[in-house]
Amino acid sequence: MLCSLSRLDDTKIKTIQSLEQKLGKPLLAYSCYSLAPADLTQDELKQITEAEQKLGLALVAVKS
Repeated sequence: MLCSLSRLDDTKIKTIQSLEQKLGKPLLAYSCYSLAPADLTQDELKQITEAEQKLGLALVAVKS
């Protein structure tokens, strides 16, 4: 399973902001997906690691 920050429409943002004000705490919205990791060779893993370091991101290879 892979989760990432959700893309929200204005209605959902307003609902979450209202709840944040009520609770007095910030909230983050995540969406989760059922994905399987891809099988990688050592070279592919090295390339991904290098790209992560260069970009300052975390990359996840999944089966298509």
